Amino acid sequence: MTDAIFNTDLIREDVEHEYKRATGRDGKGALPGSLWETYSAFANTHGGVIVLGVEEKEDGELEAIGFSEPSKVLDDFWSQANNPQKLSRNILSDDDVTEYLLENGRWVIGIDIPRASRQDRPIFINGNPLTGTYRRQYAGDFRCPESEVRRMLAEQTEDSRDERILVGYKLDDIYTDSLKAYRNRLAALKPDHPYNGLDDLNFLQRLGGYRSDRKTKEEGLTVAGLLMFGRQEAIQEALSNYFVDYRELPIDETKTQWSDRLVPDGTWSGNLFDFYRNTIQRLFLNLKVPFRLVGDERIDDTPMHKALREALVNTMVHADYSARVPILVIRAPSYFEFRNPGWMRVPIHIAFRGGISDCRNHNIQRMFGLLNLGEKAGSGIPRVIENWRTQHYRFPELWEAEEPEATFLRLRTVSLLPEETLTDLRQRFKNRFDQLKEHERLALATAQIEGAVSNTRLQQICSLHPRDITTLLRSLVAAEFLTSTGKGRATQYQLVEVEVDADSDTAQLNLSLSDTEMSGTSSLSNDMSSLPNGTSSLSNDMSSLPNDVTSSNENAVASRDELVRIAEPVRGNRRVAPETTKAVILDLCAGRFLTTQHIAQLLNRSAERLRHRFIKPLCDAGQLERRFPDRPNHEQQAYRTKDS
Repeated sequence: MTDAIFNTDLIREDVEHEYKRATGRDGKGALPGSLWETYSAFANTHGGVIVLGVEEKEDGELEAIGFSEPSKVLDDFWSQANNPQKLSRNILSDDDVTEYLLENGRWVIGIDIPRASRQDRPIFINGNPLTGTYRRQYAGDFRCPESEVRRMLAEQTEDSRDERILVGYKLDDIYTDSLKAYRNRLAALKPDHPYNGLDDLNFLQRLGGYRSDRKTKEEGLTVAGLLMFGRQEAIQEALSNYFVDYRELPIDETKTQWSDRLVPDGTWSGNLFDFYRNTIQRLFLNLKVPFRLVGDERIDDTPMHKALREALVNTMVHADYSARVPILVIRAPSYFEFRNPGWMRVPIHIAFRGGISDCRNHNIQRMFGLLNLGEKAGSGIPRVIENWRTQHYRFPELWEAEEPEATFLRLRTVSLLPEETLTDLRQRFKNRFDQLKEHERLALATAQIEGAVSNTRLQQICSLHPRDITTLLRSLVAAEFLTSTGKGRATQYQLVEVEVDADSDTAQLNLSLSDTEMSGTSSLSNDMSSLPNGTSSLSNDMSSLPNDVTSSNENAVASRDELVRIAEPVRGNRRVAPETTKAVILDLCAGRFLTTQHIAQLLNRSAERLRHRFIKPLCDAGQLERRFPDRPNHEQQAYRTKDS
């Protein structure tokens, strides 16, 4: 592609980009030596665009300098790209390279490098994969450690990672109760299945859980057989990184604490089949099940049940069990989350569309499939989406973490535009919010609910083109609805910090704190706004409080005006540094327990945003303590500065 007009605004936010001056000593143009490291890094990560002839200044501004002889630069590029001594494999075509003409008659070249397929990775330079393999991290190119390169090489050659024979691992390493439970379930589901009459060894062989190699004469349990039915100690001996983890989070969704947890702790087998059985019961617990009849039979399997079941099985069949990240399943009050080690084998946009399957663990998938659990033919993610959408919840979030490699699926149990979110946004932005277009309101609602919004996330939720989304998000920044951080694929947009009610003053505070909501300050008046300025908000009668609270906090007397004074650095400003907000919260809670709602009213901020962005991290860091530490989801939970 040639003669396109170069415009830095057209650089897409859904890709990484690297700018290189590439003018050469004479200004005619020359390939920079670092280009090939960036080529390798982009190809081994998520792809990106290398722009030659543009310089990025220290302040982030771009200057298109250009060069006079683009053909010379391109000839050199293609010559080296197709030289196996320089680059292990060239994954580009002519359509991936674009020449841009500048107004001064000079040229800029854009090289669009896609993410390499697993069969092509690693893309390395200078003939040595162990020293020439790079990946992209935080706008920089970093050489991959040897262990990561070897994992890429294994992924390249092994279509199924779970069929490998584990020499020395026999039936004694199988947890008999797990295999028996599986066989009983198969017999109940498919009583005429020919596998039901086989002994355990032949049964496992048919499943792909036990295998013999005709050439080497080796035989034993496969990785799939051991993972699915093995004993915990045998699994961890064969696969040292193996770990599965289920957590149920309390109402404040603090990930470092949980109300229920399931891990291989010696009290159960620790294998995948039993993890599935135990976890699915926890995920289904207390789900709302509508009464539905088919004929005379009650059907309790809702789309939500189907989505969670599919997500859980999908997590296990696609996991890379050689990676150091454990499988993690989270049930929180407002979402379900599934994490498996390793990236997806197909790009996320293809996984959303479905139809292409590249399962990492074919035999484990087959074992679950025999029980009608999990889908083949690349339909797993689309079925999750389809079932989740029937509940009118937000579109599922699917993303990949880079270091260490992991894949996340989050299913939020909140609607696309919850009424409480719209109310909060109207309080923040007044009538300006209702003047926005539908997709603009959707972007702000997503930033409010999920903590941030990005170009990639909006592509999942709405049908706009990525370039239109970029324009939309930048217009919201210009109008001071959003602020942005990062660049390229890492660009995130958060709501600006504004007062919830710009017309409110100290007389309008509605802090109705009782002695059950706020202890350590004695009982506050039921209506702080009714007190005259300077009047202590503490009751003179402290006899009803526990002795330890009273004796340790007799001097922690706070008036309404004092609390407002402490809150003023945040309350009176639209934009405040996060560290300032944290410091003010700690000052407010010094010597007294305050609920999230009370802190939000004092600071004129969203309670939900304060909880997720500040209060939870302060608790996790040990700077705040809970009034009910053993009951994190207590309806009257409050927070106090630790050691105050």
